[in-house]
Amino acid sequence: MAGLLQALVGASEKAAHIARLCRREEPLFQLLVAEKTGADRNRRFLQDFKTLADVLIQEVIKHDLGKEFPELQGHIHGEESNEFRNGQGESRGERRSRGPPQAGGRGAVAEAGVLAGETVAVRVCATPGDTAALLLSVLEPERAAAELLAAAVHQDVALGDAELANVALSIPTQDLAIWIDPIDSTNEYIGGREDVAPVDGIAPAGLCSALVLIGAYDRRTGCPVLGVINEPFFRRDPLTHRWQGRYHWGVAYGDTRLCSLSPPPLRPTPCVVLSRAERGAVRAALGPLCGDRLRFAAGAGYKMLCVILGLADAYVLSEGSTFAWDACAPHAILRALGGGTVALAGALRARQAGDTGPPPELVYNCLAEGAVGAERWANRGGLVAYAHPQHLEAVLAAL
Repeated sequence: MAGLLQALVGASEKAAHIARLCRREEPLFQLLVAEKTGADRNRRFLQDFKTLADVLIQEVIKHDLGKEFPELQGHIHGEESNEFRNGQGESRGERRSRGPPQAGGRGAVAEAGVLAGETVAVRVCATPGDTAALLLSVLEPERAAAELLAAAVHQDVALGDAELANVALSIPTQDLAIWIDPIDSTNEYIGGREDVAPVDGIAPAGLCSALVLIGAYDRRTGCPVLGVINEPFFRRDPLTHRWQGRYHWGVAYGDTRLCSLSPPPLRPTPCVVLSRAERGAVRAALGPLCGDRLRFAAGAGYKMLCVILGLADAYVLSEGSTFAWDACAPHAILRALGGGTVALAGALRARQAGDTGPPPELVYNCLAEGAVGAERWANRGGLVAYAHPQHLEAVLAAL
């Protein structure tokens, strides 16, 4: 487990580097955007974009983890289809969600046609030159950009994290599976806003809410056991003005609870973070509990991170607009800190039925019945992410 934890952090650091690299090439970045369509489209947004950075980061993580841990091959799942439309033509490949069982490990995808307008299956090849050639089929004629990305894909990452290096755990990796969100809050990543002022430390929107999320869960139970959140755009270096990132990790397996962060303090009046699209009835119900401490932010992963960092005490979402890849990694970290993430609708039903026990937590190995595409992995009925059980109970009582 310790080796896997370090590998996940290393993969997140490589992913963050690629995300920053793509944003630095702003004119090129605009050309890399392809709109999600069909069953892969997140129905909450009028426009939900997929970028080459999304796809490439996901495939890099799959490749690197599958190479180091062959027993995980076929069990590393992501948000994105690895198909990308090259040139200016329409994609002719079949769109599909990359969750299980379709999503595979290394070698599970094959290269498609590379003529203008054809669909290319983005993957990591054996050498930087081969990867650059494949990327060039998407980026033509930007050969320098393709070579730059390929070099980043094949670059080894040195962490230099003494605390992480000293983590000693034992868990069979063959019991685990992985969920990846290569760039959570893609719309904020594309928009790239840096001028959004935080409110009590919580950014309502902007580039800082774009995160890399990698979570491991137990294949049998679906319980999240390990999570890594990487913030590629944490702050600008004052000298170089380039973006610097940071990462957080947590382990919650059996009786073991380890985290790179300390548990946040328990506050008497909870701060709750919501989506700006949250229903008025939910806002009104939480008003008496929170007073003036309702906050709003973009991105499910970022709102859960706000709870992890103690900027908020709970994140409430009443709709099924988040997915397994959004919640798995931060849920694992919350469990490591003594909190968790529950299915809101199920928790409210349990309380209404007089059940005072712990509400059901989200799991990550179950398909939604009757759903297709990405909706198969939706967290139906909403969620509550919390750091302290007292705040969870207060939120449920208010709703």
